[in-house]
This record gives sequence, structure tokens and C-alpha cells, in this order.
Amino acid sequence: MADVLSGAPVNVSEELYAELRRHFSEEELIELAADAAQENYRARWNRVFNVGSDELYCVIPTQNIPRR
Repeated sequence: MADVLSGAPVNVSEELYAELRRHFSEEELIELAADAAQENYRARWNRVFNVGSDELYCVIPTQNIPRR
């Protein structure tokens, strides 16, 4: 859902919504959508004002993550 909400235009398909409803309640989906929208807003705001990274984020290579 986060990927869909960060695109343009934002269109959540019936199929995606049905799959999400299998795993989350309506209240949880509202919270997830709000969180994704807030992060998208913040990221776009940062780009407008060329806010850089504090280097607090790093990508962890997937090959080092143990599988369960």
C-alpha cells in the first residue's frame, strides 16, 4: 500500500484493498494509510527544500538477513 500511496495518481485497486483487508482491520488500514501519506508528504517537502540526509539510514544487504 505504501508503494501505491507514493505514486501519482494514487489508485488503490479493489484487489489490493481486498488483500489488505485479509490481514488488517479497517482501523489498522486507516492508520497505515495515514502513516504512509505522512511519510510521503515529509519526503516531498524535504525535496522541495533540498533537505539532505543525516546519514542515519543505511541499507542492510538482504543476503545477510537470516531466513525464518
